[in-house]
Amino acid sequence: MRTRSVRPVIAAALAAGALTGALVATPAQAAEYSSALKITGVQYDAPGRDNNSCTTGNTKAEFVTIKNYARTGRVNLKGYVVKDAVGNSYTFRTNHYLEPGDYVKLRGGRGTESDSGNVAYRNNCNFIWNNDKDTIKLIKPGGAAADTHSYTKSANDRDGNGYITFH
Repeated sequence: MRTRSVRPVIAAALAAGALTGALVATPAQAAEYSSALKITGVQYDAPGRDNNSCTTGNTKAEFVTIKNYARTGRVNLKGYVVKDAVGNSYTFRTNHYLEPGDYVKLRGGRGTESDSGNVAYRNNCNFIWNNDKDTIKLIKPGGAAADTHSYTKSANDRDGNGYITFH
Protein backbone atom coordinates (compact mmCIF):
# COMPACT_ATOMS: atom_id res chain seq x y z
CA MET A 1 0.00 0.00 0.00
CA ARG A 2 1.33 3.41 -0.92
CA THR A 3 1.03 6.32 1.52
CA ARG A 4 0.62 9.92 0.51
CA SER A 5 2.61 12.75 1.98
CA VAL A 6 0.51 15.08 4.10
CA ARG A 7 2.51 18.20 3.19
CA PRO A 8 0.99 18.71 -0.30
CA VAL A 9 -2.48 18.34 1.20
CA ILE A 10 -1.76 20.93 3.91
CA ALA A 11 -0.15 23.28 1.40
CA ALA A 12 -3.19 23.02 -0.88
CA ALA A 13 -5.54 23.60 2.04
CA LEU A 14 -3.58 26.66 3.13
CA ALA A 15 -3.65 28.04 -0.39
CA ALA A 16 -7.41 27.54 -0.45
CA GLY A 17 -7.79 29.13 3.00
CA ALA A 18 -9.26 25.98 4.54
CA LEU A 19 -6.91 25.89 7.55
CA THR A 20 -6.78 29.60 8.31
CA GLY A 21 -8.96 29.22 11.40
CA ALA A 22 -6.77 26.40 12.71
CA LEU A 23 -3.67 28.52 12.36
CA VAL A 24 -5.22 31.52 14.07
CA ALA A 25 -6.29 29.32 16.99
CA THR A 26 -2.66 28.65 17.97
CA PRO A 27 -2.26 29.61 21.65
CA ALA A 28 -0.55 32.91 22.41
CA GLN A 29 1.90 31.08 24.68
CA ALA A 30 3.33 29.09 21.76
CA ALA A 31 5.97 31.81 21.27
CA GLU A 32 7.16 31.06 24.80
CA TYR A 33 8.64 27.80 23.56
CA SER A 34 10.71 29.34 20.75
CA SER A 35 13.76 29.56 23.01
CA ALA A 36 15.87 27.00 24.82
CA LEU A 37 15.97 29.37 27.81
CA LYS A 38 12.97 29.23 30.11
CA ILE A 39 11.95 30.86 33.36
CA THR A 40 11.57 27.83 35.63
CA GLY A 41 10.44 29.58 38.78
CA VAL A 42 10.38 32.71 40.88
CA GLN A 43 10.82 33.40 44.58
CA TYR A 44 8.62 36.48 44.32
CA ASP A 45 8.15 36.95 48.07
CA ALA A 46 11.41 36.70 49.98
CA PRO A 47 11.07 34.87 53.30
CA GLY A 48 10.63 37.18 56.26
CA ARG A 49 9.60 40.80 56.34
CA ASP A 50 10.58 42.69 53.17
CA ASN A 51 13.63 44.86 53.84
CA ASN A 52 15.50 46.38 50.91
CA SER A 53 18.51 47.55 52.89
CA CYS A 54 21.71 46.57 51.05
CA THR A 55 23.40 45.60 54.32
CA THR A 56 20.65 44.03 56.43
CA GLY A 57 17.85 43.39 53.92
CA ASN A 58 16.58 40.22 52.29
CA THR A 59 16.48 41.14 48.59
CA LYS A 60 19.03 38.39 47.86
CA ALA A 61 16.32 35.92 48.85
CA GLU A 62 14.13 37.13 45.96
CA PHE A 63 15.13 35.50 42.67
CA VAL A 64 14.08 34.18 39.29
CA THR A 65 15.55 30.94 37.93
CA ILE A 66 16.39 30.63 34.22
CA LYS A 67 17.30 27.25 32.74
CA ASN A 68 18.81 26.13 29.43
CA TYR A 69 16.54 23.35 28.16
CA ALA A 70 18.62 22.72 25.02
CA ARG A 71 19.86 19.16 24.52
CA THR A 72 23.12 20.43 23.04
CA GLY A 73 24.80 23.81 22.90
CA ARG A 74 25.45 26.30 25.59
CA VAL A 75 23.78 29.72 25.69
CA ASN A 76 25.49 32.97 26.61
CA LEU A 77 23.14 35.16 28.66
CA LYS A 78 25.00 38.36 27.73
CA GLY A 79 22.42 40.78 26.32
CA TYR A 80 19.37 38.91 27.65
CA VAL A 81 16.95 41.07 29.64
CA VAL A 82 14.64 40.12 32.52
CA LYS A 83 11.70 42.51 33.06
CA ASP A 84 8.65 42.82 35.25
CA ALA A 85 5.19 44.10 34.25
CA VAL A 86 6.01 47.79 34.76
CA GLY A 87 9.40 47.74 33.03
CA ASN A 88 11.86 47.26 35.88
CA SER A 89 14.63 45.33 34.23
CA TYR A 90 18.03 43.68 34.46
CA THR A 91 20.34 43.12 31.49
CA PHE A 92 23.04 40.47 31.64
CA ARG A 93 26.07 42.62 30.74
CA THR A 94 28.84 40.06 31.04
CA ASN A 95 29.34 36.61 29.58
CA HIS A 96 27.41 34.07 31.59
CA TYR A 97 27.22 30.65 29.96
CA LEU A 98 24.53 28.06 30.59
CA GLU A 99 25.40 24.55 29.45
CA PRO A 100 22.51 22.24 28.45
CA GLY A 101 20.45 21.58 31.57
CA ASP A 102 22.25 24.33 33.52
CA TYR A 103 20.47 27.20 35.29
CA VAL A 104 21.14 30.58 36.87
CA LYS A 105 19.38 32.28 39.76
CA LEU A 106 19.10 36.03 39.18
CA ARG A 107 18.96 37.47 42.68
CA GLY A 108 18.27 40.89 44.07
CA GLY A 109 20.90 42.64 46.15
CA ARG A 110 24.60 42.94 45.51
CA GLY A 111 27.05 40.15 44.81
CA THR A 112 29.50 38.62 42.41
CA GLU A 113 28.19 36.88 39.32
CA SER A 114 29.37 33.28 39.10
CA ASP A 115 28.96 30.69 36.35
CA SER A 116 30.16 27.96 38.70
CA GLY A 117 27.83 29.15 41.48
CA ASN A 118 24.87 29.47 39.10
CA VAL A 119 24.11 32.97 40.34
CA ALA A 120 23.86 36.51 39.04
CA TYR A 121 22.92 39.61 41.03
CA ARG A 122 20.88 42.57 39.86
CA ASN A 123 23.14 44.81 41.98
CA ASN A 124 20.05 46.61 43.11
CA CYS A 125 18.64 46.25 46.61
CA ASN A 126 15.04 47.07 45.66
CA PHE A 127 12.58 44.24 45.24
CA ILE A 128 11.48 43.70 41.64
CA TRP A 129 8.68 41.09 41.88
CA ASN A 130 5.37 42.12 43.39
CA ASN A 131 4.09 39.99 46.25
CA ASP A 132 0.51 39.84 44.93
CA LYS A 133 0.92 39.52 41.14
CA ASP A 134 3.37 40.30 38.37
CA THR A 135 4.64 39.30 34.94
CA ILE A 136 8.17 38.04 34.29
CA LYS A 137 9.60 38.47 30.81
CA LEU A 138 12.83 36.99 29.47
CA ILE A 139 13.89 38.84 26.32
CA LYS A 140 16.56 37.79 23.84
CA PRO A 141 19.38 40.21 22.93
CA GLY A 142 17.64 41.09 19.65
CA GLY A 143 14.41 42.04 21.47
CA ALA A 144 12.32 38.93 20.80
CA ALA A 145 10.54 37.25 23.71
CA ALA A 146 12.18 34.08 24.97
CA ASP A 147 9.70 33.28 27.76
CA THR A 148 6.95 35.08 29.69
CA HIS A 149 4.96 34.13 32.78
CA SER A 150 2.34 35.98 34.77
CA TYR A 151 1.38 34.98 38.28
CA THR A 152 -0.95 35.86 41.09
CA LYS A 153 -0.33 34.84 44.65
CA SER A 154 -3.88 33.54 45.09
CA ALA A 155 -3.94 31.43 41.91
CA ASN A 156 -0.36 30.18 41.58
CA ASP A 157 1.15 29.90 45.06
CA ARG A 158 -1.03 27.21 46.58
CA ASP A 159 1.26 26.46 49.54
CA GLY A 160 1.88 30.17 50.28
CA ASN A 161 5.69 29.90 50.45
CA GLY A 162 6.33 32.76 48.01
CA TYR A 163 7.78 30.45 45.33
CA ILE A 164 6.12 29.47 42.04
CA THR A 165 7.39 26.85 39.56
CA PHE A 166 6.67 27.29 35.85
CA HIS A 167 8.43 24.51 33.89
